Amino acid sequence: MALPLRRRRLPPLLPLLLLAAGGLRAAERSGGGGGSSSAMEELATEKEAEESHRQDSVSLLTFILLLTLTILTIWLFKHRRVRFLHETGLAMIYGLIVGVILRYGTPSTSGHDKPFSCSQEDRPFTTLLVNVSGKFFEYTLKGEISPGKIHNVEQNDMLRKVTFDPEVFFNILLPPIIFHAGYSLKKRHFFRNLGSILAYAFLGTAVSCFIIGNLMYGVVKLMKLVGQLSDKFYYTDCLLFGAIISATDPVTVLAIFNELHADVDLYALLFGESVLNDAVAIVLSSSIVAYQPTGENTHAFDAAAFFKSVGVFLGIFSGSFMMGAVTGVVTVNVTKFTKLHCFPLLETALFFLMSWSTFLLAEACGFTGVVAVLFCGITQAHYTYNNLSVESRSRTKQLFEVLHFLAENFIFSYMGLALFTFQKHIFSPVFIIGAFIAIFLGRAAHIYPLSFLLNLGRRHKISWNFQHMMMFSGLRGAMAFALAIRDTATYSHQMMFSTTLLIVFFTVWIVGGGTTPMLSWLNIRVGVDPDQDPPPTNDSFQVLQGDGPDSERRNRTKQESAWLFRLWYSFDHNYLKPILTHSGPPLTTTLPSWCGLIARCLTSPQVYDNQEQLREEDSDFILNDGDLTVTYGDTTITANGSSGPHTATTSLDGRRTKSSSEEALERDLGAADHEVTSRGTRLVFPLEDNA
Repeated sequence: MALPLRRRRLPPLLPLLLLAAGGLRAAERSGGGGGSSSAMEELATEKEAEESHRQDSVSLLTFILLLTLTILTIWLFKHRRVRFLHETGLAMIYGLIVGVILRYGTPSTSGHDKPFSCSQEDRPFTTLLVNVSGKFFEYTLKGEISPGKIHNVEQNDMLRKVTFDPEVFFNILLPPIIFHAGYSLKKRHFFRNLGSILAYAFLGTAVSCFIIGNLMYGVVKLMKLVGQLSDKFYYTDCLLFGAIISATDPVTVLAIFNELHADVDLYALLFGESVLNDAVAIVLSSSIVAYQPTGENTHAFDAAAFFKSVGVFLGIFSGSFMMGAVTGVVTVNVTKFTKLHCFPLLETALFFLMSWSTFLLAEACGFTGVVAVLFCGITQAHYTYNNLSVESRSRTKQLFEVLHFLAENFIFSYMGLALFTFQKHIFSPVFIIGAFIAIFLGRAAHIYPLSFLLNLGRRHKISWNFQHMMMFSGLRGAMAFALAIRDTATYSHQMMFSTTLLIVFFTVWIVGGGTTPMLSWLNIRVGVDPDQDPPPTNDSFQVLQGDGPDSERRNRTKQESAWLFRLWYSFDHNYLKPILTHSGPPLTTTLPSWCGLIARCLTSPQVYDNQEQLREEDSDFILNDGDLTVTYGDTTITANGSSGPHTATTSLDGRRTKSSSEEALERDLGAADHEVTSRGTRLVFPLEDNA
């Protein structure tokens, strides 16, 4: 066998790819020969290609049938009102069944693998061109095989086919899941609890990561002491496991909350934490991988390397955030300054492609696609949605909802399948038990101390029953699985992947199934209208100032609106919304008179033609829908869309006659004035005097 003619080394920062049984597999490229033997070889090659195509079809059909069966069972469960098992748990069970059938019910189909030695090379190649009897064949790297398993390589081609490249999860399945989370965000309740959500997602995830990582390092030392550790397992590996397993995915709990209409603030806290927590976990794992101490011991603590990793975290997160927001703004401007709304199909297609390309663009630039596509989804929902035609609004929501549903259930089906088809499992009872204990302690240190600190500054307290429910709801799911399967090249990473798989199974089945009894046991309200606030007498909602219903309403409104967000809202309503969308007040009324030319160029004609745009769709960031009336010119638009004549309070040139929107909003929230006048737009609050 000749040496390779073309060598392409692995990128220095990338790990080896998945191990698929068989070592190096040929994707033939012939270079000569003739006669009857050549014809027979070509015929055999064609048969192999046909068989491979058939197996590809069978593997994809398997997953489609799994999803079909899951959907039918979901319908049955919903029809029978069964809540002890969520659809993701069903998908995992069906995946397990199919995995058992494929693992033990299909025969081995190939046995032609033979090891060759290239002792003069010190690093693997991604591609080899091998000369075999005058013919050249191309071989691609599948992964490393430990010497002890060289004769136990999987010979079942079907199992190879159903083992996906982990990049499939990141580039194809994760983007619609994450984008849908941002695009379907319930903005009112999310922003009302924004400070707490950010604390849980950023500080809480970091605390959980380091607590789990340090506890698991102690477990690894114990395993080494009792002889249960057969290879290297470094401290950085433990921290990486902490980052991976800190990615919560309470999809089961949230689905039950949504079905039972559980308390909206508890839902917002859990949903908001899980959305941002995934983004933080993936950036945190990238920062830990980037930790490279100088010197001989590359796994010792190094202050310079630590601060470099912190810088990497901040750089990746901020860069990904900016990239997602900018891509969303580009889409906004395309939909605003073109006539795409006349062609809803093209409009929907462009929206879909621009949203998906955000993820790939961020990954290609060295950032994190999860963060980018999340904030792209939030930007699209806030701005682009207002520019879409009515048909495209419905299409985009339904499209990403369907993609999210299919992708999520596909991943959970594959989890069940991978328990039997994945060939590099390492199950250690000591590591698994230690991981469950560490996760419990990490979640407790994440929820309770942070809730105590947050309650010091919150008027709307996070009650003990909420905290217990948040502690209970820390499920692990698709993100933890995708992070764990992305790198399974080493002994430590294989053990982490196998343990993560078991943790996901346990939390989805046991914790998810116990959600309804836990809600009842903790006396958490269900059957709540998500568009209404809970009564102030509820244990989970406390108003600490004022007497009487009017005072409680004003205090509730004020507590929902942090000064920073009110400032942002004023700027967004008066300037960004008119620039980027067809809604908001005309820029000619909010910008100074000397900016008249720019204001007329940037203001959409629909702003003047369509008074329905005056119904501010995200006014519930700050206010209750029933408290808001928007007045422009001589027309009044209430929060429910009704209109009627009203006396204008603006001058003929449209400039403000009383105060800026920020000052007026502050005055109203503090002193219960009857009217708030913005530049060109008057917000009227029908609040009664205490007298």
